[in-house]
Amino acid sequence: MLAVRRVLGARQNAPVISVGGTNGKGSTCAMLERILLSAGYRVGLYTSPHLIDYNERVRIDGRPASDEVLCASFAKVEAARGDASLTYFEFGTLAAWEAFSGAAVDVVILEVGLGGRLDAVNVFDADCAVVTSVDLDHMDYLGETREAIGFEKAGIFRPGRPAILGEAQPPQSLLDHAASIGARLQIMGRDFGYMAEQGQWTFWSRRGRRGGLAYPALRGAIQLANASTAIAVLEALAERLPVSMQDIRRGLIEVALPGRFQVLPGRPTVVLDVGHNPQAAGVLAENLGGMAFHPETWAVFGMLHDKDIAGVVERVRGRIDRWLVTGLPGPRGLGATGMAELLESLGIHVEGRFDSPAEAYRAARERAGEDDRIVAFGSFLTVSGVLQAIDDERKRRTT
Repeated sequence: MLAVRRVLGARQNAPVISVGGTNGKGSTCAMLERILLSAGYRVGLYTSPHLIDYNERVRIDGRPASDEVLCASFAKVEAARGDASLTYFEFGTLAAWEAFSGAAVDVVILEVGLGGRLDAVNVFDADCAVVTSVDLDHMDYLGETREAIGFEKAGIFRPGRPAILGEAQPPQSLLDHAASIGARLQIMGRDFGYMAEQGQWTFWSRRGRRGGLAYPALRGAIQLANASTAIAVLEALAERLPVSMQDIRRGLIEVALPGRFQVLPGRPTVVLDVGHNPQAAGVLAENLGGMAFHPETWAVFGMLHDKDIAGVVERVRGRIDRWLVTGLPGPRGLGATGMAELLESLGIHVEGRFDSPAEAYRAARERAGEDDRIVAFGSFLTVSGVLQAIDDERKRRTT
Protein backbone atom coordinates (compact mmCIF):
# COMPACT_ATOMS: atom_id res chain seq x y z
CA MET A 1 0.00 0.00 0.00
CA LEU A 2 2.72 2.46 0.98
CA ALA A 3 4.78 1.62 -2.11
CA VAL A 4 1.86 2.17 -4.48
CA ARG A 5 0.87 5.30 -2.65
CA ARG A 6 4.35 6.72 -3.21
CA VAL A 7 4.11 6.00 -6.95
CA LEU A 8 0.72 7.71 -7.07
CA GLY A 9 2.21 10.71 -5.30
CA ALA A 10 -0.78 10.83 -2.96
CA ARG A 11 -0.46 13.78 -0.60
CA GLN A 12 -2.51 14.70 2.44
CA ASN A 13 -3.56 18.27 1.89
CA ALA A 14 -6.90 18.00 3.71
CA PRO A 15 -7.54 16.93 7.33
CA VAL A 16 -8.13 13.19 7.69
CA ILE A 17 -10.52 11.62 10.20
CA SER A 18 -10.11 7.86 10.57
CA VAL A 19 -12.97 6.02 12.26
CA GLY A 20 -12.56 2.50 13.62
CA GLY A 21 -14.42 0.34 16.11
CA THR A 22 -16.49 -2.82 16.32
CA ASN A 23 -19.86 -1.08 16.07
CA GLY A 24 -20.95 2.50 15.46
CA LYS A 25 -18.40 3.36 12.76
CA GLY A 26 -20.92 3.88 9.99
CA SER A 27 -23.25 6.03 12.08
CA THR A 28 -20.41 8.20 13.38
CA CYS A 29 -19.04 8.68 9.86
CA ALA A 30 -22.49 9.60 8.54
CA MET A 31 -22.99 12.20 11.28
CA LEU A 32 -19.56 13.72 10.69
CA GLU A 33 -20.23 13.91 6.97
CA ARG A 34 -23.62 15.54 7.33
CA ILE A 35 -22.48 18.11 9.92
CA LEU A 36 -19.45 19.09 7.85
CA LEU A 37 -21.58 19.36 4.71
CA SER A 38 -23.99 21.60 6.64
CA ALA A 39 -21.01 23.81 7.51
CA GLY A 40 -20.20 24.21 3.80
CA TYR A 41 -17.17 21.94 3.52
CA ARG A 42 -16.47 19.64 0.59
CA VAL A 43 -16.39 16.20 2.18
CA GLY A 44 -14.93 12.91 0.97
CA LEU A 45 -16.29 9.83 2.78
CA TYR A 46 -14.97 6.30 2.29
CA THR A 47 -17.00 3.49 3.88
CA SER A 48 -17.58 -0.23 3.46
CA PRO A 49 -19.21 -2.50 2.57
CA HIS A 50 -21.85 -1.29 0.15
CA LEU A 51 -25.46 -2.45 0.14
CA ILE A 52 -26.43 -2.13 -3.55
CA ASP A 53 -23.81 -0.30 -5.65
CA TYR A 54 -20.05 -0.08 -5.16
CA ASN A 55 -20.31 3.71 -5.65
CA GLU A 56 -21.85 3.93 -2.15
CA ARG A 57 -18.37 3.38 -0.71
CA VAL A 58 -16.95 6.59 -2.16
CA ARG A 59 -19.01 9.69 -1.44
CA ILE A 60 -18.08 13.20 -2.54
CA ASP A 61 -20.16 16.13 -1.30
CA GLY A 62 -22.77 13.77 0.10
CA ARG A 63 -23.30 11.81 -3.13
CA PRO A 64 -21.87 8.50 -4.41
CA ALA A 65 -18.98 9.03 -6.80
CA SER A 66 -19.86 8.57 -10.47
CA ASP A 67 -18.79 5.56 -12.52
CA GLU A 68 -16.53 7.84 -14.55
CA VAL A 69 -14.71 9.20 -11.49
CA LEU A 70 -14.25 5.74 -9.99
CA CYS A 71 -13.06 4.13 -13.22
CA ALA A 72 -10.53 6.91 -13.77
CA SER A 73 -9.26 6.42 -10.21
CA PHE A 74 -9.06 2.63 -10.65
CA ALA A 75 -7.05 3.15 -13.83
CA LYS A 76 -4.54 5.36 -11.99
CA VAL A 77 -4.06 2.75 -9.27
CA GLU A 78 -3.70 -0.04 -11.82
CA ALA A 79 -1.03 1.92 -13.67
CA ALA A 80 0.83 2.74 -10.45
CA ARG A 81 0.85 -0.67 -8.79
CA GLY A 82 3.21 -2.37 -11.26
CA ASP A 83 3.94 -5.85 -9.89
CA ALA A 84 2.53 -5.05 -6.45
CA SER A 85 -0.39 -7.25 -5.44
CA LEU A 86 -3.34 -5.40 -3.94
CA THR A 87 -6.43 -6.86 -2.32
CA TYR A 88 -9.93 -5.74 -3.31
CA PHE A 89 -10.11 -3.39 -0.31
CA GLU A 90 -6.57 -2.05 -0.74
CA PHE A 91 -7.20 -1.25 -4.39
CA GLY A 92 -10.50 0.43 -3.52
CA THR A 93 -8.95 2.49 -0.74
CA LEU A 94 -6.26 3.95 -2.98
CA ALA A 95 -8.83 4.59 -5.70
CA ALA A 96 -11.06 6.42 -3.22
CA TRP A 97 -8.15 8.64 -2.22
CA GLU A 98 -7.48 9.46 -5.87
CA ALA A 99 -11.14 10.39 -6.31
CA PHE A 100 -11.01 12.68 -3.28
CA SER A 101 -7.79 14.28 -4.50
CA GLY A 102 -9.32 14.96 -7.90
CA ALA A 103 -12.33 16.59 -6.27
CA ALA A 104 -10.11 18.76 -4.01
CA VAL A 105 -12.21 17.98 -0.93
CA ASP A 106 -11.74 19.98 2.28
CA VAL A 107 -11.82 16.97 4.61
CA VAL A 108 -11.56 13.19 4.23
CA ILE A 109 -13.39 10.70 6.47
CA LEU A 110 -12.06 7.13 6.28
CA GLU A 111 -13.95 4.23 7.84
CA VAL A 112 -11.62 1.44 8.91
CA GLY A 113 -12.47 -1.84 7.25
CA LEU A 114 -11.10 -4.34 9.77
CA GLY A 115 -9.10 -3.69 12.93
CA GLY A 116 -6.92 -0.66 12.35
CA ARG A 117 -3.20 -1.30 12.69
CA LEU A 118 -2.94 -3.27 9.45
CA ASP A 119 -6.03 -1.93 7.70
CA ALA A 120 -5.60 -0.32 4.29
CA VAL A 121 -6.83 3.11 5.42
CA ASN A 122 -4.00 3.26 7.96
CA VAL A 123 -1.51 4.21 5.22
CA PHE A 124 -2.99 7.70 5.66
CA ASP A 125 -2.15 9.57 8.87
CA ALA A 126 -5.24 10.53 10.81
CA ASP A 127 -5.39 14.11 12.06
CA CYS A 128 -8.02 12.76 14.42
CA ALA A 129 -8.57 9.03 15.03
CA VAL A 130 -11.75 7.55 16.45
CA VAL A 131 -12.50 4.17 18.03
CA THR A 132 -16.23 3.98 18.60
CA SER A 133 -16.34 0.69 20.51
CA VAL A 134 -14.39 -2.51 21.07
CA ASP A 135 -16.07 -5.90 21.21
CA LEU A 136 -15.53 -9.43 19.95
CA ASP A 137 -15.68 -9.64 16.15
CA HIS A 138 -13.31 -10.74 13.36
CA MET A 139 -11.49 -12.78 16.02
CA ASP A 140 -9.73 -14.97 13.45
CA TYR A 141 -7.83 -11.86 12.36
CA LEU A 142 -7.73 -9.57 15.39
CA GLY A 143 -7.46 -11.90 18.38
CA GLU A 144 -9.86 -13.62 20.74
CA THR A 145 -10.00 -11.04 23.55
CA ARG A 146 -11.01 -7.39 23.85
CA GLU A 147 -7.43 -6.61 24.87
CA ALA A 148 -6.01 -8.10 21.67
CA ILE A 149 -8.65 -6.43 19.52
CA GLY A 150 -8.21 -3.11 21.33
CA PHE A 151 -4.51 -3.06 20.50
CA GLU A 152 -5.25 -3.60 16.80
CA LYS A 153 -7.82 -0.82 16.73
CA ALA A 154 -5.46 1.57 18.52
CA GLY A 155 -3.08 1.28 15.57
CA ILE A 156 -4.82 4.21 13.84
CA PHE A 157 -3.72 6.64 16.59
CA ARG A 158 -0.90 9.06 15.81
CA PRO A 159 1.58 10.74 18.18
CA GLY A 160 0.48 14.14 19.41
CA ARG A 161 -2.88 14.00 17.63
CA PRO A 162 -6.41 13.60 19.02
CA ALA A 163 -7.67 10.08 19.68
CA ILE A 164 -11.37 9.89 20.54
CA LEU A 165 -12.79 6.83 22.33
CA GLY A 166 -16.55 6.41 22.08
CA GLU A 167 -16.96 4.00 24.99
CA ALA A 168 -16.46 4.54 28.71
CA GLN A 169 -14.52 1.35 29.46
CA PRO A 170 -12.06 0.70 26.63
CA PRO A 171 -9.52 -2.15 26.86
CA GLN A 172 -6.35 -1.34 28.77
CA SER A 173 -4.27 -2.30 25.73
CA LEU A 174 -5.82 0.56 23.80
CA LEU A 175 -5.16 3.04 26.59
CA ASP A 176 -1.58 1.81 26.98
CA HIS A 177 -0.82 2.18 23.28
CA ALA A 178 -2.25 5.68 23.19
CA ALA A 179 -0.10 6.65 26.17
CA SER A 180 3.04 5.03 24.72
CA ILE A 181 2.90 7.10 21.51
CA GLY A 182 1.66 10.31 23.14
CA ALA A 183 -1.75 10.45 21.45
CA ARG A 184 -4.11 13.10 22.87
CA LEU A 185 -6.68 10.76 24.33
CA GLN A 186 -10.30 11.72 25.03
CA ILE A 187 -12.62 9.11 26.54
CA MET A 188 -16.40 8.97 26.64
CA GLY A 189 -17.65 9.59 30.18
CA ARG A 190 -14.36 11.16 31.31
CA ASP A 191 -13.61 13.91 28.82
CA PHE A 192 -16.94 14.18 27.01
CA GLY A 193 -20.39 12.64 27.09
CA TYR A 194 -24.11 13.26 26.94
CA MET A 195 -27.25 13.56 29.04
CA ALA A 196 -30.55 12.34 27.61
CA GLU A 197 -33.56 14.49 28.39
CA GLN A 198 -37.22 14.54 27.42
CA GLY A 199 -37.33 15.40 23.73
CA GLN A 200 -33.76 16.70 23.62
CA TRP A 201 -30.26 16.01 24.89
CA THR A 202 -27.11 17.78 26.08
CA PHE A 203 -23.51 17.23 24.99
CA TRP A 204 -20.77 18.07 27.49
CA SER A 205 -17.00 18.25 27.28
CA ARG A 206 -14.09 20.19 28.71
CA ARG A 207 -15.22 23.10 26.54
CA GLY A 208 -18.59 23.27 28.26
CA ARG A 209 -22.14 22.17 27.54
CA ARG A 210 -24.24 22.27 24.38
CA GLY A 211 -27.87 21.82 25.36
CA GLY A 212 -31.20 21.72 23.58
CA LEU A 213 -29.98 19.32 20.89
CA ALA A 214 -32.58 17.42 18.87
CA TYR A 215 -32.22 13.66 18.81
CA PRO A 216 -30.34 12.37 15.73
CA ALA A 217 -32.43 11.22 12.79
CA LEU A 218 -30.81 7.78 13.11
CA ARG A 219 -32.93 5.63 15.42
CA GLY A 220 -31.87 4.06 18.70
CA ALA A 221 -30.55 5.25 22.05
CA ILE A 222 -26.99 4.26 21.05
CA GLN A 223 -27.00 7.10 18.52
CA LEU A 224 -26.51 9.64 21.31
CA ALA A 225 -23.15 8.01 22.03
CA ASN A 226 -22.26 8.11 18.33
CA ALA A 227 -23.40 11.74 18.04
CA SER A 228 -21.35 12.69 21.11
CA THR A 229 -18.30 10.99 19.62
CA ALA A 230 -18.78 12.91 16.37
CA ILE A 231 -19.08 16.24 18.19
CA ALA A 232 -15.96 15.45 20.24
CA VAL A 233 -14.09 14.91 16.96
CA LEU A 234 -15.25 18.26 15.62
CA GLU A 235 -14.22 20.01 18.83
CA ALA A 236 -10.76 18.43 18.56
CA LEU A 237 -10.42 19.76 14.99
CA ALA A 238 -12.15 23.10 15.63
CA GLU A 239 -9.13 25.20 14.58
CA ARG A 240 -8.97 23.55 11.14
CA LEU A 241 -12.65 22.71 10.63
CA PRO A 242 -14.79 25.13 12.62
CA VAL A 243 -18.51 24.35 12.73
CA SER A 244 -21.37 26.18 14.42
CA MET A 245 -24.06 24.81 16.71
CA GLN A 246 -26.50 25.42 13.90
CA ASP A 247 -24.41 23.15 11.65
CA ILE A 248 -24.39 20.43 14.32
CA ARG A 249 -28.13 20.64 14.89
CA ARG A 250 -28.91 20.57 11.20
CA GLY A 251 -26.47 17.74 10.50
CA LEU A 252 -27.91 15.50 13.22
CA ILE A 253 -31.47 16.11 12.07
CA GLU A 254 -30.68 15.40 8.39
CA VAL A 255 -28.33 12.42 8.75
CA ALA A 256 -29.40 9.19 7.06
CA LEU A 257 -27.75 5.77 6.89
CA PRO A 258 -29.41 2.78 5.21
CA GLY A 259 -29.41 -0.51 7.08
CA ARG A 260 -28.77 0.81 10.58
CA PHE A 261 -32.05 0.16 12.40
CA GLN A 262 -33.75 1.55 9.32
CA VAL A 263 -37.53 1.49 9.68
CA LEU A 264 -39.36 1.55 6.35
CA PRO A 265 -42.77 3.15 5.91
CA GLY A 266 -45.81 0.98 5.25
CA ARG A 267 -47.48 -2.08 6.71
CA PRO A 268 -46.30 -4.45 7.93
CA THR A 269 -43.44 -2.51 9.49
CA VAL A 270 -40.05 -3.49 8.04
CA VAL A 271 -36.82 -3.00 10.00
CA LEU A 272 -33.39 -3.39 8.38
CA ASP A 273 -30.28 -3.79 10.49
CA VAL A 274 -26.82 -4.92 9.37
CA GLY A 275 -25.75 -5.87 12.92
CA HIS A 276 -23.63 -9.03 12.78
CA ASN A 277 -22.11 -9.46 16.24
CA PRO A 278 -23.53 -9.86 19.76
CA GLN A 279 -22.98 -6.23 20.75
CA ALA A 280 -24.87 -4.98 17.70
CA ALA A 281 -27.60 -7.59 18.27
CA GLY A 282 -28.03 -6.33 21.83
CA VAL A 283 -28.55 -2.80 20.52
CA LEU A 284 -31.04 -4.12 17.95
CA ALA A 285 -32.99 -5.93 20.68
CA GLU A 286 -33.09 -2.77 22.79
CA ASN A 287 -34.29 -0.71 19.83
CA LEU A 288 -36.99 -3.25 18.96
CA GLY A 289 -38.17 -3.12 22.55
CA GLY A 290 -38.59 0.63 22.27
CA MET A 291 -40.92 0.43 19.27
CA ALA A 292 -44.71 0.40 19.34
CA PHE A 293 -46.53 -2.90 19.96
CA HIS A 294 -46.67 -5.45 17.12
CA PRO A 295 -48.59 -8.73 17.46
CA GLU A 296 -45.75 -10.76 15.96
CA THR A 297 -42.20 -10.11 14.83
CA TRP A 298 -40.87 -12.07 11.86
CA ALA A 299 -37.11 -12.45 11.41
CA VAL A 300 -35.42 -12.66 8.02
CA PHE A 301 -32.10 -13.93 9.31
CA GLY A 302 -28.84 -14.80 7.58
CA MET A 303 -25.23 -14.64 8.75
CA LEU A 304 -21.71 -15.55 7.69
CA HIS A 305 -20.47 -18.83 9.13
CA ASP A 306 -17.41 -17.28 10.80
CA LYS A 307 -19.51 -14.97 12.99
CA ASP A 308 -20.78 -15.62 16.53
CA ILE A 309 -24.22 -16.71 15.37
CA ALA A 310 -25.24 -18.21 18.71
CA GLY A 311 -24.22 -15.03 20.52
CA VAL A 312 -26.30 -12.90 18.15
CA VAL A 313 -29.33 -15.17 18.46
CA GLU A 314 -29.22 -15.18 22.26
CA ARG A 315 -29.21 -11.37 22.37
CA VAL A 316 -32.26 -10.95 20.15
CA ARG A 317 -34.33 -14.12 20.50
CA GLY A 318 -36.66 -12.58 23.09
CA ARG A 319 -37.82 -10.03 20.48
CA ILE A 320 -38.52 -12.51 17.67
CA ASP A 321 -41.65 -14.67 17.34
CA ARG A 322 -41.14 -16.27 13.92
CA TRP A 323 -37.82 -17.16 12.29
CA LEU A 324 -37.24 -17.39 8.54
CA VAL A 325 -33.62 -18.23 7.75
CA THR A 326 -31.76 -17.55 4.53
CA GLY A 327 -28.56 -18.79 3.02
CA LEU A 328 -25.93 -16.23 2.03
CA PRO A 329 -23.64 -16.33 -1.02
CA GLY A 330 -19.87 -16.61 -1.11
CA PRO A 331 -17.35 -18.85 0.65
CA ARG A 332 -18.16 -17.32 4.06
CA GLY A 333 -21.92 -17.55 3.64
CA LEU A 334 -23.78 -20.09 5.75
CA GLY A 335 -26.48 -22.07 3.95
CA ALA A 336 -30.10 -22.09 5.07
CA THR A 337 -29.94 -25.73 6.21
CA GLY A 338 -26.89 -25.12 8.37
CA MET A 339 -28.46 -22.00 9.86
CA ALA A 340 -31.73 -23.82 10.59
CA GLU A 341 -29.91 -26.68 12.28
CA LEU A 342 -27.93 -24.27 14.43
CA LEU A 343 -31.06 -22.37 15.52
CA GLU A 344 -32.92 -25.58 16.29
CA SER A 345 -29.98 -26.72 18.44
CA LEU A 346 -30.55 -23.52 20.42
CA GLY A 347 -34.20 -24.42 20.95
CA ILE A 348 -35.61 -22.13 18.25
CA HIS A 349 -38.27 -23.35 15.83
CA VAL A 350 -37.55 -22.30 12.24
CA GLU A 351 -40.64 -21.48 10.19
CA GLY A 352 -38.91 -21.64 6.82
CA ARG A 353 -35.59 -22.04 5.00
CA PHE A 354 -34.76 -20.04 1.88
CA ASP A 355 -31.89 -19.84 -0.56
CA SER A 356 -31.75 -16.04 -0.64
CA PRO A 357 -32.73 -13.04 1.51
CA ALA A 358 -35.12 -11.92 -1.24
CA GLU A 359 -37.05 -15.21 -1.08
CA ALA A 360 -37.17 -15.11 2.73
CA TYR A 361 -38.40 -11.52 2.67
CA ARG A 362 -41.14 -12.29 0.15
CA ALA A 363 -42.28 -15.19 2.31
CA ALA A 364 -42.34 -12.93 5.37
CA ARG A 365 -44.47 -10.40 3.48
CA GLU A 366 -46.94 -13.14 2.54
CA ARG A 367 -47.21 -14.58 6.05
CA ALA A 368 -47.06 -11.48 8.26
CA GLY A 369 -50.20 -9.61 9.28
CA GLU A 370 -50.44 -5.92 8.42
CA ASP A 371 -49.83 -4.98 12.07
CA ASP A 372 -46.84 -7.31 12.41
CA ARG A 373 -43.16 -6.44 12.09
CA ILE A 374 -40.48 -7.91 9.81
CA VAL A 375 -36.86 -7.58 10.92
CA ALA A 376 -34.13 -8.40 8.39
CA PHE A 377 -30.74 -8.65 10.09
CA GLY A 378 -27.48 -10.56 10.60
CA SER A 379 -25.30 -9.32 7.74
CA PHE A 380 -24.84 -6.61 5.14
CA LEU A 381 -25.61 -9.36 2.61
CA THR A 382 -28.96 -10.07 4.28
CA VAL A 383 -30.00 -6.42 4.23
CA SER A 384 -28.68 -5.92 0.70
CA GLY A 385 -30.74 -8.84 -0.58
CA VAL A 386 -33.89 -7.53 1.07
CA LEU A 387 -33.32 -4.02 -0.27
CA GLN A 388 -32.94 -5.43 -3.76
CA ALA A 389 -36.21 -7.35 -3.34
CA ILE A 390 -37.97 -4.18 -2.18
CA ASP A 391 -36.56 -2.27 -5.15
CA ASP A 392 -37.78 -4.99 -7.53
CA GLU A 393 -41.26 -4.76 -5.98
CA ARG A 394 -41.28 -0.98 -6.42
CA LYS A 395 -40.24 -1.26 -10.08
CA ARG A 396 -42.97 -3.81 -10.80
CA ARG A 397 -45.60 -1.52 -9.29
CA THR A 398 -44.53 1.41 -11.46
CA THR A 399 -44.39 -0.45 -14.77
